[in-house]
Amino acid sequence: MGRGRQKAKHTKVARELKYFTPDTNLTALERELAAAAHENEYVDKWADLVDDDDDLDEDDVDDDAANPAAQTA
Repeated sequence: MGRGRQKAKHTKVARELKYFTPDTNLTALERELAAAAHENEYVDKWADLVDDDDDLDEDDVDDDAANPAAQTA
């Protein structure tokens, strides 16, 4: 019995949302889009904390892969 009333409410809300046109602040939109164009440049804020010279640690190297003669034993 209550389904008809519930469906009517949903239909009313859906119709209101469909035809609702809020006022658009075009100057704020323009500012936001202009700021977004400058954000595309990626800046690594942690780059100064990483030591680029130590890309490969000695612990990461597999001893068998580095020395092929050791594999024949």
